[in-house]
Amino acid sequence: MGNYYGIVTCRNSEENIEKAILSLMEQSLKPEYIITIDDGSTDKTSWILKELQKKFDNLYIITNSDLGYDIKRVVNNWNKAIEFTIKENLKETDYHMIGTDDTIYEKNYAEKIISFMDKNSKYAVVSGVFDKNKHTSPHGAGRFVRNSFFNKVHKFYPVRMGYESYILITAQKHNFECTVLHEAKFEHIRQLGQNHHFYEFGASMRTMGYHPIFALGRFFKYFITNKPIGRIGSLYMLYYYLFYKPKEEGYDSMYPKDMRRFVRKMQYKRMKSILKIK
Repeated sequence: MGNYYGIVTCRNSEENIEKAILSLMEQSLKPEYIITIDDGSTDKTSWILKELQKKFDNLYIITNSDLGYDIKRVVNNWNKAIEFTIKENLKETDYHMIGTDDTIYEKNYAEKIISFMDKNSKYAVVSGVFDKNKHTSPHGAGRFVRNSFFNKVHKFYPVRMGYESYILITAQKHNFECTVLHEAKFEHIRQLGQNHHFYEFGASMRTMGYHPIFALGRFFKYFITNKPIGRIGSLYMLYYYLFYKPKEEGYDSMYPKDMRRFVRKMQYKRMKSILKIK
């Protein structure tokens, strides 16, 4: 069966980080190693990680200085973990897994997903589910990414908002597929979206070139069902999609035109399928 390593980011996570790390270390299919990035914690998180490192010699810790909370650093920290595997010449794996400081996985979570991906080489990104909804797009936390695809197409995550969706889109552009394995379960200890107003949900839809009808459809779905981000979250998402003004460059800038055209092409196809238009 294929192997994998995990990436876990955290900040001031003393209440949850041990449970999150143990949840991965105690998987029926264990990770080759886990790289944890402590983003400047000021509580007992650093101490807890060092104590865990005494128990697990395959737990690596990257510690950042305290620059305050900034969601934009998440993708930079993922890239730091990938750079660490190269610099330290760690064992190459078939997949990498994205974890967080508040996710707990059923014991055979990794085994279920990797077994599926091993048998279905056309899938580049697969995650499980944390609720009872019928999701079609892999979640950020709990997702497994096929390294043969990722290393060839990306090597690192793009330092732009919407970086999680970007990987899914480029996978499809390179004739791979992405899916959700509903029999693989995990849970969020903290409520989804507890620490933000879904700014990036809406703004990144704008920078990626989402079609207005598609964006409106997503808003109505989230607002009517009150899931997964709730009605308030769906309103924030729509607001930022409509009124966000992308920057000229950097994290908040527009994605390239060819990528935005591909997004529209996929969405046209999806809308035609839903409306059953030939």
